[in-house]
Amino acid sequence: MALDFHRANGGDPLGSRDLMVRLPGIPSQVSRARGIVTAALGRDHPLYDDVVLLTSELATNAILHTRSGSGGWFTVAVTHSESAVRVCVSDAGSDGPPCVCRTSTQSTSGRGLPLIEAISHRWGFTRESGSTTVWFELLRADVPAVAV
Repeated sequence: MALDFHRANGGDPLGSRDLMVRLPGIPSQVSRARGIVTAALGRDHPLYDDVVLLTSELATNAILHTRSGSGGWFTVAVTHSESAVRVCVSDAGSDGPPCVCRTSTQSTSGRGLPLIEAISHRWGFTRESGSTTVWFELLRADVPAVAV
């Protein structure tokens, strides 16, 4: 299966800072979503482990909780700079907005968005034209934050 690679900011040639890939909404594609992080950041990136974990959660949510998992597609976009990484996962939408639901310790699901909320520096979602995009940002600890 060929992947649809292109720059996240348009049709420019692929660069090292931005990567966007469209994937079929099937469970095997969660590992491919993790591979997109590897291709964009490399395994030596200081935020790599957290970005892979959170991307995996968002890809899984897109497949399990949206129309992407019913024969649709989802898109993973990774953008990074020296100080931050941002990942956006866009899916085919669902009947309701993403929910940061609190689950019991015995529950086998429902921990994805609380995990994203706990680990990321910022996160959010947009719903537009029937699709949902959930995003998160992680900042490098060794780069001082600049007040805006």
